[in-house]
Amino acid sequence: MKHQRVKLRDHKSEVRLFKGRVVAAFSGILLLTLVLISNLYRLQVNNFENYQTRADGNRIKVLPIPPTRGLIYDRNGQLLAENKLVYSLTMIPEQTPDVGEMLDLLDRIIPLSSSEVQRFKRAYRKAKRFKPVTILNNLTEVEIAKFSVHQYQFPSLSIDTSLKRFYPNGEVLTHVLGYVAHINDRDLKRLEEEGKEANYQATQVIGKLGVERYYEDVLHGTKGYQEVEVNSRGRIVRTLEYVPPVAGKDIVLNIDLELQKYVFEQLDHRTGSAVVLDPKDNSVLAMASSPSYDPNLFVDGISSRNYQRLLNDPARPLVNRTTLGVYPPASTIKPFMAVAGLQEHVIDKTTVRNDHGVWRIPGSRSSSKAWRDWKRWGHGPVDVTKAIEESVDSFFYQTAFDLGIDRISTWMNRFGFGEPTGIDIYEESNANMPTREWKMSRYRTPWYQGDTVPIGIGQGYWTATPMQLAKATSVLINHGKVMPPHILKATLSHGDDFERQTQTRIEPQVSITEVPDKVWDIPINAMRLVNHGSHGSGRRAFKTADYVSGGKSGTAQVFDLGKDQIYNSKELSKHLLDHALYTAFAPYKDPKYVATVVIEHGNGGSKVGAPYIRKVLDYAFSHPS
Repeated sequence: MKHQRVKLRDHKSEVRLFKGRVVAAFSGILLLTLVLISNLYRLQVNNFENYQTRADGNRIKVLPIPPTRGLIYDRNGQLLAENKLVYSLTMIPEQTPDVGEMLDLLDRIIPLSSSEVQRFKRAYRKAKRFKPVTILNNLTEVEIAKFSVHQYQFPSLSIDTSLKRFYPNGEVLTHVLGYVAHINDRDLKRLEEEGKEANYQATQVIGKLGVERYYEDVLHGTKGYQEVEVNSRGRIVRTLEYVPPVAGKDIVLNIDLELQKYVFEQLDHRTGSAVVLDPKDNSVLAMASSPSYDPNLFVDGISSRNYQRLLNDPARPLVNRTTLGVYPPASTIKPFMAVAGLQEHVIDKTTVRNDHGVWRIPGSRSSSKAWRDWKRWGHGPVDVTKAIEESVDSFFYQTAFDLGIDRISTWMNRFGFGEPTGIDIYEESNANMPTREWKMSRYRTPWYQGDTVPIGIGQGYWTATPMQLAKATSVLINHGKVMPPHILKATLSHGDDFERQTQTRIEPQVSITEVPDKVWDIPINAMRLVNHGSHGSGRRAFKTADYVSGGKSGTAQVFDLGKDQIYNSKELSKHLLDHALYTAFAPYKDPKYVATVVIEHGNGGSKVGAPYIRKVLDYAFSHPS
């Protein structure tokens, strides 16, 4: 039997092996420890500021605070746009176990409409559990009293307050003030492009039209913020820092509220507009457009039904007719044409033309196109003064023909036609002062001599806005001094005394300096005769006035008469009647007012426009600012 050899243990080699393993393990642990220490150093020292900032971002929140919007006053200190304190009923979701039961109980105390319930439920589904959700806005005093009596039944409900834009004069000033409404995607894009979005982080509304939009930067103010510490659920634990917002500036307008009301009321629901300027600096004292609408409808968001009603209204109440309404200026432009003709030596003070009631292009055949005068049998021999006083069309057909469209358009541009007036709202049309280039671009046909003829009486391709016409009248009576109409009068810090105003400085535009006073005086005197002469078209309206004024009527055709067709207003539909225009100034010496009106389909400037302007001027003189 063979015995197996038993190997003896080599303790020395085992010890060496063990020591090697210990050294390897210790080296690994040491290496990993060094790696850990280096990472800890990197995290705690090198990247301390980065992680500290990120940690603070989770723990500290910066909440923007909206500024108070500036107020708007008229020139006499009457409030035109204010921030009204409104009351809202809100609910904390996490404190309301059964929302349906709560709504049923609340409905018995304050009746809720289905739209209000649906709006609340949509907001409730999106809200965080600890943030208040609005149930009702604009609570009345009666609703507040009813809820207060039963408040013990609603531990999760409370009444909150906020400021809401309010326009106390409603539709009277809509087309001057405009309105504010909720910020939409288009507004956000514009704010981002202008680099202003950060200042609107907590703001919910923005100026949309009129003065509210034009002076948005002045009225809005600067946001504030509060730095707060929040817990892991986002609930505020404490306030670390508070920086109050800076309120927007209050602004004072040139508008005279009482005159504005009168001008609007005298339109008497007729479709049209009127402007009253102070010709010394072209400050806008009144600017009314009819029909209008209540701007308060838009502040909280207008309903689809109400908006569609405004959009589909054939009278277009959304349009500001003073600056967007375009009409043939008709005979109101004859004084301006006279200045051009006199200065270009096409006519002079003694030029006399015999008006037979019909005018044809010189040298044309008797069967050729004829332009008629409003007086079918003509006015007889007339000079430029009588031509303006009696509004003789034939005289200005010839004057326009002799001037030509190039000189006419150049001169009328200088009076402000076909150009922006410079008024401080964005809603403005240039209207159209036609040129050869314009017609070729628009109709792909050249300009003919026959196109120039009706331009002489403010018809044809020529259109203007009431504001342009008022500005041109101001240029005339100021002997060529051109100033932009302006609504803003002054600014003041929010809450300051009304007397501490910073006046707005208005820079004049390029004036007409080469025309001598004796030329300006001719059409100005003729306009005096329009209102006070024995044959003036406005003499009946101004017969008993205790002041001397000047004016010019205009009757703008809305369709062309056929050959041998006679205009008969009694046989025409309302929408085919002529527009009634009138522009005037008073008093004759050192004028204080320029007043212009356009009444759509009013059927005659002297019959409708002149009596309207007479009433406005009478009121202005009897109720000075």
